[in-house]
Amino acid sequence: MAQMSAPDQQIPQSLGDYLEVMSKAVFQTGISWRVVDSKWPELREALRGFDIDAVATLSEADLEELAQDTRVIRNRRKLAAIVHNAQRIIDLDDEHGDFQTYLRSHASFDETVVDLRAQFKFLGETGCYFFLYVVGEEVPPHDEWMRARQPRRRR
Repeated sequence: MAQMSAPDQQIPQSLGDYLEVMSKAVFQTGISWRVVDSKWPELREALRGFDIDAVATLSEADLEELAQDTRVIRNRRKLAAIVHNAQRIIDLDDEHGDFQTYLRSHASFDETVVDLRAQFKFLGETGCYFFLYVVGEEVPPHDEWMRARQPRRRR
C-alpha cells in the first residue's frame, strides 16, 4: 500500500494494509497527524512493513527494542496495541473467512464502531471513522458524523 498522508481512501490488498491504516489511527491518538505522517516511512520500516504475521509475533523483547528505536513514536503501550491489533485482525479474518466480511457483518456504522472499539486497542471513535473511511468502508458524511457527536446545547 502506498504511503498515506491525509486520509485518502485505499482498497486494502492484504491484512497488512488493514493493519497499517489501523496503526496510523492508533498513533494519531493524542498526537498531531503531521508528526505521525513525518515519521511514517521510518515507523513503517521499523514495524516490518506491516507484514501482519511478523508484527503479530513480535515478542516482549522486540517491543522493548522498538520502544528505544528513534525511528518510531516510542509509546510502549501503543506499540503493544499494534501487536494485539495484528493478532485480532488475523483472528477475525479466520473467524469470518475474510476481514472485510467481519467489517461488514454489523447492521450499522455505529455497531461497527462499537465492535471495533471492543476488539482493538487504542481505537476511539475518531480512529474508527478514519480507519473505516480510508479502507473504503461506508461511513456517514463527515459533517453529519461530527454534528452527531457535538454536545447538545440546553435552551
